[in-house]
Amino acid sequence: MATVLDSHFLALTAIVTLGYQIFFFIITALLKFDKVTDFAGSTNFVIIAVLTLIIKGSWHFRQVVLTSLVVIWGLRLAIFLLMRILQWGEDRRFDEMRSNLGKLAVFWIFQAVWVWTVTLPVTVVNASDRDPSVQAEDIIGWIMWSVGISFEAAADQQKLSFKNSPENRGKWCNVGVWKYSRHPNYFGEIFLWWGIFVASTPILEGAEWLVILGPIFLTLLLLFVSGLPLLEESADKKFGNVAAYRIYKETTSPLIPLPQPVYGNLPLWFKAIFLFEFPFYSRSLPQEGLNW
Repeated sequence: MATVLDSHFLALTAIVTLGYQIFFFIITALLKFDKVTDFAGSTNFVIIAVLTLIIKGSWHFRQVVLTSLVVIWGLRLAIFLLMRILQWGEDRRFDEMRSNLGKLAVFWIFQAVWVWTVTLPVTVVNASDRDPSVQAEDIIGWIMWSVGISFEAAADQQKLSFKNSPENRGKWCNVGVWKYSRHPNYFGEIFLWWGIFVASTPILEGAEWLVILGPIFLTLLLLFVSGLPLLEESADKKFGNVAAYRIYKETTSPLIPLPQPVYGNLPLWFKAIFLFEFPFYSRSLPQEGLNW
């Protein structure tokens, strides 16, 4: 089993990822400094992609392209999140963790699992000896990545500009791509990683198809754990009594971008089944809000 793991760089990437996250955990725990958290997560993706590409040394076109896509995504996100937290001052996610070493350790371990799992497609591609010519799946995957990172980058910048404007203090972001999705940045991130998976499929054989666990894990994480549920709860508590916010929530897709007139007129069962509008996203909304 060890030989199989090493031949696909799975053991190597697990060790590197765990070591990298433990290093930043120690910094955070000793110095009570949590501004590097997102930077550590994003740059870990870059390290894994570049490391596996260099160690394999094949430099196949597909390997170089997918590695480059991960590097571009990781560096953009790392720089954006680092500059944002330096500007804002504190990461409120860690308010309860700073004095609880156990909770802090669990967070960093989970971040290591997140990085290792989501990078599986590029890790296996970079470890492969197979090099078929460019397929339709490659092009589709690259297009998906391009659409995804465009949405994520636009959403991040638009929300940052919105929040930095004094006249928007105490308001929710509903400009730009945020008019079409309540979480366009998460849509972009999910879509681009599914694109990387699609672009990896021409070289996959047998058990290697399990790399699909990468985008599945990311999708489930953002839909049900640390992404949409937390932000929906926070927004509902802040703005749930504001009529305009309830209208925004009723007419704006939670994830997949759609025009508000289209989404607002769809039946709730269709939204829940096909567009991820789950009832628990509104559990913190005041009773006079949405009627599930």
